[in-house]
Amino acid sequence: MPKAYWIAHVTVTDPKPYKLYAEGASEAFREFGARVLARGGKAEQLEGEGHPRNVVIEFDSMAQALECYNSPTYQNARRHREAAGIAQITIVEGV
Repeated sequence: MPKAYWIAHVTVTDPKPYKLYAEGASEAFREFGARVLARGGKAEQLEGEGHPRNVVIEFDSMAQALECYNSPTYQNARRHREAAGIAQITIVEGV
């Protein structure tokens, strides 16, 4: 079964509630055995619109990644992010 990757591009507009989101989201990722591969490190935007924060998280499967996103733990955390930033999140199945 191929792995899946949660890819997020984020611009934080209010750091205080975003910190609450990050703490809650990290709890959800641990709950689902996810591995953070990149989180907010140096990035070079080569094409298209970019965001200052880029995140890549590996899951064992697409189903696991979607279960994490839809979990109560993640959705509770997500509420803190809604007014604290602009996010584009995609889950991609690996090859």
